[in-house]
Amino acid sequence: MRVNWNYIKVITLLGVVIFLFAFASNKNAVRKVPQVDVNFIGENNLYVTHETVSKLLIQNQRSVKNLTKETLDLNQLEKSLNSNPMIKSAEVYVSVNGTVKADIEQKTPIARVSTTESYYVDDEGFYMPLSNNFTARVPLVTGFVKKNDLKNVYSIANKIKNDDFLMKNVIEIHQDSDKTIYLKLRQCKFEVKLGDVSFLDKKINNLKAFYQKNLHDKTLNNYSKVNLQFDNQVVCTKT
Repeated sequence: MRVNWNYIKVITLLGVVIFLFAFASNKNAVRKVPQVDVNFIGENNLYVTHETVSKLLIQNQRSVKNLTKETLDLNQLEKSLNSNPMIKSAEVYVSVNGTVKADIEQKTPIARVSTTESYYVDDEGFYMPLSNNFTARVPLVTGFVKKNDLKNVYSIANKIKNDDFLMKNVIEIHQDSDKTIYLKLRQCKFEVKLGDVSFLDKKINNLKAFYQKNLHDKTLNNYSKVNLQFDNQVVCTKT
């Protein structure tokens, strides 16, 4: 009987490959996590710190560091990070060498509410707590404001964020109990009454035209109130 050595070589080689793959997979699974690498995406101002993120990377009351890779629950780690009200999104994964990497995108504050409570409004119109690590330079919001009803304040704050003139000049947004909106401008004595948030672009254009004309005439301080709530009109009250 003739032995087919080629066939035996193929079977042997296949067995060796399977063994090495199983060995490598098992070794990789039990490899301990050497370190945690936190990467913040976007702006450099850290409202949530590396230390805070590291504290959130906890599983079963144990530190992620030095756990074996097979015991890590990446979905749970992401869920833990995303539960932080300062974090917009988080992605957690393990690199080839076993390092746990966390890519963090923070929320971006666009206004700061200062009423009976103090907190930020983020760039999606939601609540964001203040940070002990960094204070954002954004317009102040006063008056009657509720965490679960930030729609009007967000509309104004978002408009300010995306307009160079408003960013430079608006320092305060005030909302009355009937949701009438007022603005306070930097180095101006008068208050600006917007009314509601309808026709906002037109109202802002009217404000810009009024401001530029009176800045040129050096008469900005001659007014105590500027009312923009009427269609195509700027109604002013002199001091």
